[in-house]
Amino acid sequence: MPAGPPSAASSALSRPLILLLSVACGIAVANIYFPQAISPLIAKDLHVAPASAAVVVTCAQLGYAAGIFLLVPLGDRLRHRGLITTLLLVTCAGLVLAGTASALPVLAVASALVGLTTVVPQILIPMAAGLTEPERRGAVTGTLLSGLIGGILLARTFSGTLGEWLGWRAPYLVAAGMALLLTLAMAAALPHTKPSTDQRYPALLAASLHLLRTEPLLRRSCQYQVLVFAAFSAAWTALALFITGPRYDLGTPAVGVLALVGAASMFATPIAGRRTDRRGPDAVNLVCMLGAIAAGALLLTGHFGGVLGLVGLGAGMLLLDVAMQSGQVANQARIFALSPQARARLNTAYMTCAFLGGSAGSWLGVRAYSAFGWNGVCGLVVILAALALLRHVLRSRDVAATEAPAQAPAGKDGVPAAR
Repeated sequence: MPAGPPSAASSALSRPLILLLSVACGIAVANIYFPQAISPLIAKDLHVAPASAAVVVTCAQLGYAAGIFLLVPLGDRLRHRGLITTLLLVTCAGLVLAGTASALPVLAVASALVGLTTVVPQILIPMAAGLTEPERRGAVTGTLLSGLIGGILLARTFSGTLGEWLGWRAPYLVAAGMALLLTLAMAAALPHTKPSTDQRYPALLAASLHLLRTEPLLRRSCQYQVLVFAAFSAAWTALALFITGPRYDLGTPAVGVLALVGAASMFATPIAGRRTDRRGPDAVNLVCMLGAIAAGALLLTGHFGGVLGLVGLGAGMLLLDVAMQSGQVANQARIFALSPQARARLNTAYMTCAFLGGSAGSWLGVRAYSAFGWNGVCGLVVILAALALLRHVLRSRDVAATEAPAQAPAGKDGVPAAR
């Protein structure tokens, strides 16, 4: 028989613990994003083309997608404390390998390893959802995502500035030290939880695929995030090339400054969570898609150069960050309501799709910039966000029964039966 849900093992999360989990999400996820700001430094030191150095970003995101699919389902099968501390220790080792790499292939492999194991936020978020009252779930999810956003955006400031001062290896080695400290904090603070299932590992992987195949609301959430996150990744990956290129000829700290402006988006996700609790995820998704389209148009002002261009870039990236992260709050609130006992597996399917989209977006962003310049990147952002909006408009095609997922009969281990 499956074990009880995590909430059976622990009371609702306290505010200090929610704050700590939010910080942990930020520190962990930063490992995927800080290479975006230092790829020009990597290219210069390893004597490769800037577009080639950008493969480090793509490898990290592909590794993250693989880690989400292969490792996050274990959040339903293993105790959270042991799983999370083990992953953090391996992440620390991967960061050390990356920081001491002497060739691009070694760095790419190390980046994939770091991405594979730094999936801690995607285990913590569904864990927190399971330890939270339903009426507060959107707000708590938004709080953890605000920490995750801070990690995503401040990572670029951290790596761009530190990399300019001490070289591109320094961010990796400092991040390794932070991962070690986080391991100790999680070992001390994480509550004792019980696995929600005793399914074997192959069955856990199959369950995520089954959920993706049988849950229309999960598929729709995945489609939204694949497209909007691809737009987000395309813009941020190409931004480092644009800012350090001939139009602006600035150093990597400039990318960090723009990311620091975008960090204001972390204050939007708790608001998005509360709005999702009150009005539902579809209303929030619609605003976010329109915001992403507007962000793509606003980013075109970067082509003007000078102060006007930098202000436009900062405003456009901030709007794009808010749109992507707030949409994520809405999407995760939607999928976490589908099955309380299968939240890690639902999150596995969702986040695997999201980061495959992010990886594709990074690759497309570099190609668009190489072929069409910054205007091509902005056009790509608009097209991807518009496709998400089109899917949203067509959502009425979903089976009417999916609008009340809580009514669906549960299958084994809490995985909803096919409808």
